[in-house]
Amino acid sequence: MTQEVLICGSMAFDTIAVFDGRFKEHILADRIHMLSVSFLVPQMRREFGGCAGNIAYNLKMLGGAPVPVATIGEDAVDYLDRFKEMGIETRHLRVVPQTFTAQCFITTDLDDNQIAAFHPGAMEHSADNEVNAQNAAWAIVAPDSKAGMMAHVEKLAKTQTSVMFDLGQAMPLFNGEELLEVIKQVDALALNDYEASVVEERTGQSIQELANNLQAIVVTRGCEGADLYTAQGKQSIAPVPATEIVDPTGCGDAHRAGLLFGLTQGMGWEKACMLGNVLGSIKIASRGPQNHVFTRDHIEALLQKTYNQSL
Repeated sequence: MTQEVLICGSMAFDTIAVFDGRFKEHILADRIHMLSVSFLVPQMRREFGGCAGNIAYNLKMLGGAPVPVATIGEDAVDYLDRFKEMGIETRHLRVVPQTFTAQCFITTDLDDNQIAAFHPGAMEHSADNEVNAQNAAWAIVAPDSKAGMMAHVEKLAKTQTSVMFDLGQAMPLFNGEELLEVIKQVDALALNDYEASVVEERTGQSIQELANNLQAIVVTRGCEGADLYTAQGKQSIAPVPATEIVDPTGCGDAHRAGLLFGLTQGMGWEKACMLGNVLGSIKIASRGPQNHVFTRDHIEALLQKTYNQSL
């Protein structure tokens, strides 16, 4: 029986519009105090997103058993239907009445500049969502409302389930003291290189010092691969070259899914990091966080080619 993985985090809709011009030609520096602009956006798409949703999508495609834990609005019917069709467990997806699902509205110009607005909606109620880790081998607390992340860490710390903490976009919400309190209660951290430097600055401890008291800390470095920190020291995991670079949105979530799948399959941290790198390289070649597809044979081939490893 495939072991379940609890995925606490956000589920959201991303609406991306493309302006066929440049913002700088319409936003005048001497008129910024009275800004009023409108952009014609002939291209627009809506994506399924949110960290919990993205991780669950990738983990399911690997053959795992994700159980997303999130609060969603009354407008999430199609998201629920999508997950049910994929066979993703939805028992911990709580619909909050009279709210919208969290959503981000992004307008991009020809220079890849972005103007974004984020509505948290139902995500603000995530702390009230119950977590049952009875059948879970691992759990991850991914970006969500701060109250929700703190509540889920505290609840999961009282169980026998191993817990990974993914700071991500919630980084500005936590001070050093709060980060240290969280780190005391979890088994592993997943960070990108910028987040790792902020954690060091705010806690006053190096990533290696923090890793000495955890199972592991994984620091992703984009096209440079990842670094794995354990009590035995630091190990660099080589990158997997992407066929093309299209969109980095959701690459971190894909990497987390690879990590979690590897750990539930008994691969160990090094090999799980390799699998994470493979998924990140696949995701970046596709636009949107949940549009890429892959097979186990494809994953196997990339692992063999890059690391001489197999699933």
